[in-house]
Amino acid sequence: MRKSRRERGEGQFGCLIGLILLGIVVFVAWKMVPVKVKAAEMRQTVVDEAKSAGTHNDDRIRAAILAKAREDNLPVTEKDITIVRANSEITVTVTYTIQVEFPGYTYNWHIEHQAQNPIF
Repeated sequence: MRKSRRERGEGQFGCLIGLILLGIVVFVAWKMVPVKVKAAEMRQTVVDEAKSAGTHNDDRIRAAILAKAREDNLPVTEKDITIVRANSEITVTVTYTIQVEFPGYTYNWHIEHQAQNPIF
């Protein structure tokens, strides 16, 4: 009587590779998802501050963005924030780089948030 390959256990190598790949994906997600969430919160702050440009001056907008950056431990400084008011419109731009550490590798993620709104 002949046994099939499955009965001899030869299919285990593919399962092992799949589990290793799954582990790598989970690890990368574990490192990147919190950074992505913080970046999304910063983008929303930039949009909200651009919308309130009619009632907030540039210093107040800059202070709100820096406060959010401190709250989320993002590497944003005053020089990373550009505010331009022209033709009854405001453009708020925030550019920064987040370093994500992986074993043996550091990924530099360059992020730019820009919001443009009319000033009422």
